[in-house]
Amino acid sequence: MVSVIHSLAAQSDLEQSLRTLGEGLSLADADRIQRAADLARSIYQDGRLGSGETVWGHALGMALIVAGLKLDPDSRLAALLFAVPALQELGLTHIEKEFGAGVALLVDGISRLNRLRPITRGFVAPAADSGQKNPPEFKSQIEVLRKMLLAMVEDIRVVLLRLASRTQTLRHFADEPDDLRVPVARETLELYSPLANRLGVWELKWELEDLSFRFLHPEVYREIAAHLDEKRTEREQFIAEAIELLKAELAAAGVGNAEVYGRPKHIYSIWNKMRKKGVEFSEVYDVRALRVIVEQVKDCYTALGIVHHIWSPIAKEFDDYISHPKGNDYRSLHTAVHCADGRAVEVQIRTREMHRHAELGIAAHWRYKEGSRATPEDRYDEKIAWLRQLLSWRDDVADSSDWVKHYKQAAFDETVYILTPQGRVVDLPRGATPVDFAYRVHTDIGHRCRGAKVDGALVPLNTQLATGQRVEIVLAKHGGPSRDWLNPALGYLFTHRSRAKVRQWFASLALEDTLAEGRAVVIRELQRMGLAGVNLDELSSRLGFSGSDDLFIAVARGKLNMRQLQVAARGSEMPLDERMVGELPVRRQRDSDVAEKGILIVGVGRLLTQLAGCCKPVPPDPIIGFVTRGKGVSVHRSDCSNFTNMRAMHPERVIETTWGVKTDSFFAADIVIDAYDRQGLLRDVSDVLAREKINVIAVNTLSRQGNAHMSFTAEVGSMAQLNRTLALLHQVEGVVGARRA
Repeated sequence: MVSVIHSLAAQSDLEQSLRTLGEGLSLADADRIQRAADLARSIYQDGRLGSGETVWGHALGMALIVAGLKLDPDSRLAALLFAVPALQELGLTHIEKEFGAGVALLVDGISRLNRLRPITRGFVAPAADSGQKNPPEFKSQIEVLRKMLLAMVEDIRVVLLRLASRTQTLRHFADEPDDLRVPVARETLELYSPLANRLGVWELKWELEDLSFRFLHPEVYREIAAHLDEKRTEREQFIAEAIELLKAELAAAGVGNAEVYGRPKHIYSIWNKMRKKGVEFSEVYDVRALRVIVEQVKDCYTALGIVHHIWSPIAKEFDDYISHPKGNDYRSLHTAVHCADGRAVEVQIRTREMHRHAELGIAAHWRYKEGSRATPEDRYDEKIAWLRQLLSWRDDVADSSDWVKHYKQAAFDETVYILTPQGRVVDLPRGATPVDFAYRVHTDIGHRCRGAKVDGALVPLNTQLATGQRVEIVLAKHGGPSRDWLNPALGYLFTHRSRAKVRQWFASLALEDTLAEGRAVVIRELQRMGLAGVNLDELSSRLGFSGSDDLFIAVARGKLNMRQLQVAARGSEMPLDERMVGELPVRRQRDSDVAEKGILIVGVGRLLTQLAGCCKPVPPDPIIGFVTRGKGVSVHRSDCSNFTNMRAMHPERVIETTWGVKTDSFFAADIVIDAYDRQGLLRDVSDVLAREKINVIAVNTLSRQGNAHMSFTAEVGSMAQLNRTLALLHQVEGVVGARRA
């Protein structure tokens, strides 16, 4: 069984540690290891990391873990020299000169990943049995961090070095408790141990999980550990007897060179199984476990038959990962059986090749070969591509049902991942600029953006950003965006979202100018009339507007003339009587005219009538009339908000109204459509209206942040035709809502 050397124990003897680092290497490479150690110790001296661990102690521990994974000399050298660039000016240049470009590239990769500051600080781990989920902000950052890791990695070994570094940090926290160990453990379980699992580096995965679980849930950890310790002697004796029996049966069946040994069960794995299956410790079958290593695949199935012959298999506890490998190419046979005394034991059966892959995973492909200085280039690219595929698998890495949707919407190669000064990660489309970054963080930051620093250096605002850069925005105290930002030739804005924010800013400025203009005209006219003290909200309501702002805009845009404003401002509060009705304008018309119009005023004949433009009634809408000053009877829908306001102010002007017998005229109706914006949307909507013979007399469309809002004023013959048209509009691709205003 492959084991990863425990770094803290090995550090007590530096010479022994260096010999361990040089195991399996040529004399030249062993000499490079010695020179790297001397250089690192002279630079690191007594420096410490944020965890409190000495830089040299962390470097040596990480290098020993890498050696246990049997990685190549460059990886071991990179582990020893990982902090040189941060502590020495031109450190990378020095490393490249002394130890080669390969080592320098690995160290640079580690440095870039180390810039990802912990994002879990401030989150408290839920109790083991609480059922609480991770905070949404935490899960969101975990997803972005994983994608950023993918985008930044150019060499598989950098990921393995990162895993070794995190393992070493947790080992340090096990001996030197620190307030940081809880957030670090939480991040490890969410990001790093699933990554180790997908890469198949089981030794690191198990240790990362057990140490993290110990820090997050110490009481549960101690309870399970106590259960394991209580019957350790009995369990070890049972395993020894089972090994002897199985070895004898395998030899009798002709399965030569079979290796059988007990497999340790890890505490986090036991707790996970107890939690997922809802069982007690005594019901976990694989607390006692055996592993069988054979030469060929056919021997695996022979061994499986022998195991099921001497012990009773447990139903639904068999998995064939040889015929159906896991996503990370893990292959093995798993079964659980009851022994003669009723105790359960799990048995794993695999070939030596499967075992090498299961223990070291992707690291096995980087094992040093005598006389070979590097992995062939054709295999190198293949491994990187494989790693990218592994990292893109979502199901074990974080808990979010939205991942598949996000993954399909954006390819990793088209995304860059930028760090804020606080260490948060922001994802943007490739080609984004500091201004896009500012708007992505917050709209107000985008509006007040006046400059940007990338990795501490001032850059032009149209600079394209790259993954891993740290961006700081220089802000103005007041002000807004520049109109130059909307010029595509200048390249200040790349994302649609940023452009929409800038346009929205200038649109709001234009609206404010319109409001100011309309307000000045209204106040000036009221002063000229000697009515400066009139209540503007009441005046607006009298004219059918919901507020004074709408009144000002209508005046500024010419939708309301001064004559209408004067009539409303001088309006009499005298109750409406029969004399007033007689003074209403009357159009001389035949009875047939009234029938053709289709509106009957109960108790009064031949009055000038008009359909209200605010609600646009259509037969058979319930309608009601309101006697206006100078324009006859205005006909509204009974549920019209404007009519409700007018009736509250002048109930004496309300007249009962109904549709006539003949209502085959055309009536105006407002149709509102909400949809996801796309090319050809307006054309498809217009096709529906044309097929239904709907005459459109006004249209207004607005597109913002990928959503479209359309307003049509159309002439319809009946409510049935309108309802049929709305149903057809609902079927247009991208339309999420079609309704009558």
